[in-house]
Amino acid sequence: MADGHGLLTPEDLATAVTEREVDTVVVAFADMQGRLVGKRVSARLFVEEVSDHGAEACNYLLAVDVDMNTVDGYALSSWESGYGDMVLRPDLSTLRRLPWQPGAALVMADLEFVDGGAVGPSPRAILKRQLDRLAERGLTAHVGTELEFLVFDETYRDAWAKGYRELRYATDYNVDYDLLASGRLEPLLRDIRNGMDAAGMYCEGVKGECNFGQQEIGFRFDEALITCDNHSIYKNGAKTIADAHGKALTFMAKYNEREGNSCHIHLSVRGVEGEPVMAGDQPHGFSPLMQHWIGGLLGSMRELTLFSAPNINSYKRYVDGSFAPTAIAWGVDNRTCALRVVGHGPSLRVENRVPGGDVNPYLATAAIIAGGLYGIDHESELPELTSGNAYHSDAPRVPTTLSEAAQLFANSVIAREAFGDEVVDHYLNYAAVEIRAFESAVTDWEKFRGFERL
Repeated sequence: MADGHGLLTPEDLATAVTEREVDTVVVAFADMQGRLVGKRVSARLFVEEVSDHGAEACNYLLAVDVDMNTVDGYALSSWESGYGDMVLRPDLSTLRRLPWQPGAALVMADLEFVDGGAVGPSPRAILKRQLDRLAERGLTAHVGTELEFLVFDETYRDAWAKGYRELRYATDYNVDYDLLASGRLEPLLRDIRNGMDAAGMYCEGVKGECNFGQQEIGFRFDEALITCDNHSIYKNGAKTIADAHGKALTFMAKYNEREGNSCHIHLSVRGVEGEPVMAGDQPHGFSPLMQHWIGGLLGSMRELTLFSAPNINSYKRYVDGSFAPTAIAWGVDNRTCALRVVGHGPSLRVENRVPGGDVNPYLATAAIIAGGLYGIDHESELPELTSGNAYHSDAPRVPTTLSEAAQLFANSVIAREAFGDEVVDHYLNYAAVEIRAFESAVTDWEKFRGFERL
């Protein structure tokens, strides 16, 4: 192994294949929804051919809805263009074992057109472009994501068969920091933690959260692209491991009327040699860069919320007094704000509390970087610190619907300058597809209110 913690070099993989320890390589990428998709290939074929030449997949994988339905409106892929192939180019630095799938390894892939060039709307490509923009200014980004989920004493197939009604939570009450009731989940949580460690991730620990059956497993921060890759692999693997335990877990932003699932994203900017650049001699221990960075994040947040809250359900989470932010404000260790500044000196960083558990980490991180760079380039001023309850402040508000967020994104000069028209238009169509599907659906809420009484 490359580092003794689950990652593999190509030579490690070749040896494991020869010794019949690995027979399958999963070639994967994150789609628009943040899900891992791709294909399983023979490990022998991967070593002999795919590692150098890549694999192929239909380009419709970046032009479908959650149900994998082909939908109109995408320039990238359509019936008119014939739904051609794209190339999955393995990033061999991500090669690792998959402990929860016997005999398997996994590699993340970048997407290319068959005749060459990156597929621009690919989430990994979108993040890499923002990282390149940082690098042009002599900067790098380190990221940690805090991803929450709810656990149910049901299998996924049973939950589906029940229409997701009357599912049994894995705990019966608020287990925030609880070590007793959460202990009943420890066989599952331990397998997830150990599985992720064996797949090359540095797991920090686990804690109970406020909602029934709610947990959070945290991982050590790393370079932005590595963290987003790990986030996507972890989310897929945790569901697989839960299924093997006869349980199901969900990362929905808002499953019920209690606390939602968040995905707080911690990001610190550093120099190319890893030196901290956010700390300084300005008020609050900030550098001028940190002041502009926060100013840019706040000034762009409403326009770029679509990348942090990509689904209809995402916006149900923004409720006053719920620990999910509603005010676009910043504070020092203030959990009522959209931006919470934590740490000091070399560890000084910004926690963005807007994303929920349903977020695509590549897109949300790209939006954070784009907003911060806007602040640096335009020397945005640092707004006034919020030291009290931001829910009661007069600060601007987070968009409350996907429709509102999409309209802000469509009209955003910041978004079009940072991501380009191709990317902006692609994800506006994604939002339009979701909105049309939701507006045409008849919900249980409507039936209960209207079947007899209206």
